[in-house]
Amino acid sequence: MSIQRLSYGILSTGEEASLFALRAGDFVATFSDYGATFLSMLLPDGRGGVVDILLGSSTLAGLAAPHPYFGATVGRFANRIAKAGFTLSGARYELAANDGANHLHGGLKGFDKYIWKAEAAEIGGSPALRLKRTSPSGEEGYPGRLEVEALYKLDADGRLESRFEARSDAETIVNLTNHAYFNLRGEGNGDILDHELRLAASRYVPVGKDMLPLGGIAPLAGTAFDFRKPKRIGADIAAAGGFDHCYVIDREGEGLVDFAELREPASGRRMTMATTMPGVQFYTGNFLSGIPGKRGSTYGKHAGLCLETELFPDAPNQSDFPTAVLAAGQPWAHSTVYRFFP
Repeated sequence: MSIQRLSYGILSTGEEASLFALRAGDFVATFSDYGATFLSMLLPDGRGGVVDILLGSSTLAGLAAPHPYFGATVGRFANRIAKAGFTLSGARYELAANDGANHLHGGLKGFDKYIWKAEAAEIGGSPALRLKRTSPSGEEGYPGRLEVEALYKLDADGRLESRFEARSDAETIVNLTNHAYFNLRGEGNGDILDHELRLAASRYVPVGKDMLPLGGIAPLAGTAFDFRKPKRIGADIAAAGGFDHCYVIDREGEGLVDFAELREPASGRRMTMATTMPGVQFYTGNFLSGIPGKRGSTYGKHAGLCLETELFPDAPNQSDFPTAVLAAGQPWAHSTVYRFFP
């Protein structure tokens, strides 16, 4: 088991970015301190080689260019906030409108566009990476000086643990996630429509054309959105108009709960997930179109899928949703665990 640090290039600002490779058993996970980005996940392919199951870019230039948040840590608030603003303790806060009239994934320069302070570590004999940054009060319109840490740890059995922590000096809102795109066939190797997915969720958040909540939470039974039993992703995708919805994870109490299993039938590869979060945004790459990928690949529609563990979209403006409010001086922490089976 080991962790290796390499230069990843120089940004236009003159800042140097680094690449970190965590190696444990037959697995390698790579990250960059630019955007606290999950760059690649390498699994043995059964033929003596490896397969990378994450969409993204092979270069810092590609990562710094506009892209659909490949592997990025997004914040302060993942997902959308209606009308790019919210009211907190009687005060109105206006945010950047970077998704039509709405705010998306932290704004014009969210957490995915900064160099984080990185520190390699070893936890319980496994390689780990700590990434930290401070978001000053007023950044992208958010109140409070927010201290953030992202921790990734890789075990030899293919278990990758991610944990986000935050603390603010003033009342604010927080909703952090990683925006990895998975394709268990391998990035650049076709679409994910034949993948089979099971989600332990019996309810979801219905949204309108602007992808904002219509109000409330609805049952999934009898709809195209129901994945409580393993189902081919492409089976009902046309009826659903593409999946880009927040699922309410079935749980009893707090703590980690297993909620997802993804399988690629041709290779037999599987991925499971557990989280402490109340929801997961299931997105099937509906808007990918001719995007340059790694090693000369190109990503078209449905080239990858996202399972973003998070609070619900527009939570700051939806009183019935789990709160996104973080009180001054209070800790905020959530974990997600991925398990990969080659």
